[in-house]
Amino acid sequence: MDRTTQLGVNRAPDEIRGFSVAAGLVGLRRVMTLCWMAAAAFGRSLAVSGAIWLVGPGLGVVPRAMEGVRNLAARRRELALRWSGVEIPGPPGPPPPAPEGASGPAARYRWIMSDPQTRREWVWVLVDPLAGALLAFFPLALILSGVWGVFLAFLGVPLSVEWDGLWYQFIPIEGRATAVLAGVLGVLQLPLALWVAPRAVRRHALYTRSMLAPSESELMAGRIQHLATTRSDAVDTQMAEIRRIERDLHDGAQARLVAMGMTLDAAEHRLESDPEAVRALLAEARESSSKALEELRDLVRGIHPPVLADRGLADAVRALAMVCPVRTEVHVDLPGRPEMPVESAAYFAISEILTNVAKHSGADRAWIDLRYDRGMLRITVTDDGQGGADVSRGTGLRGIERRLATFDGVLAVNSPVNGPTMVTMELPCVLPSPKTTSS
Repeated sequence: MDRTTQLGVNRAPDEIRGFSVAAGLVGLRRVMTLCWMAAAAFGRSLAVSGAIWLVGPGLGVVPRAMEGVRNLAARRRELALRWSGVEIPGPPGPPPPAPEGASGPAARYRWIMSDPQTRREWVWVLVDPLAGALLAFFPLALILSGVWGVFLAFLGVPLSVEWDGLWYQFIPIEGRATAVLAGVLGVLQLPLALWVAPRAVRRHALYTRSMLAPSESELMAGRIQHLATTRSDAVDTQMAEIRRIERDLHDGAQARLVAMGMTLDAAEHRLESDPEAVRALLAEARESSSKALEELRDLVRGIHPPVLADRGLADAVRALAMVCPVRTEVHVDLPGRPEMPVESAAYFAISEILTNVAKHSGADRAWIDLRYDRGMLRITVTDDGQGGADVSRGTGLRGIERRLATFDGVLAVNSPVNGPTMVTMELPCVLPSPKTTSS
């Protein structure tokens, strides 16, 4: 991986490496959008500046104005990635809370300057109406200049006489020959504008990245905070799992083993006086031991299923699909087995999602797709149910999210009302080169 890729700047799209009229026209449309967004940035800058110097209200008015700036910056990040392949990292965290009781321009200015990302976005929204607009407008300026040159080829001479002299760039319009030369230069600027437009869009994305991307120290601080949070969640999850195991052992296998010991003790005391009763007690003890063994197996299966340990994630997920009440299809594209903790997290996440599908979705069919792509284990679970799943409601999806976050994984849910529901999970891991299997 080269340095630019590490910085989130992918290689230039294909339309930038050559020339085509279609790509140029698309580029012109995009620079027009960027010009309109520069005008929007100017409006946001006025709103923030007005909020800073506003007399009367407290500090709360500035965070509301900066929220609009952050939304505009998020839109720019999205366009830079979609149009130019330039990934701009988002804010490491939310803006700092506004201190209570603070008022006046000085307090508002200090609030903006206290957070590096908020300060950076404020500087960007002040600079973008000029620098960003100039970058975006350059191809449009070439178009306008070219059209003006063509116009002068026909009407340049009479206009020069009427206006007592006329220039087109470095050419004085003094007669028919110079007017035609202006028209030729104008015609040449039109394809030049089409060639420049896609490159201007990418240059604009790089400029936006230089203005909005967090510094390495900020990214590291955000990373440390994320690791601290996920470590705390992992510890809480582990403690809850330990308590569950202790509870299941106490209420299940342990109670049966204690009862079996009492039964055997009673049998020992009746061994000589009542052999028939001893035979019944031994049969009861054997039944208790079988149930205790079954409960221990269920408990172990809940910790790390044998099929997962023996045959890997692909076969374990197929086994889940076979016992799911909803008809489920599985497609696997994995070159090998992930590490055991990652495998376990993925397995239990899929198991929880399938449980939700069976209980709440009303679906007739479900599809599971597991694949490995550029250092990521990507899992997609889709169903044709009624939709409406929301991470913010209930604990199931939030629990999956916390489980995945321990491994730097992410969870995304797309579940419109009336369905379908698509749950996507990504877990970083390292596997060998791909090999495809399916079922």
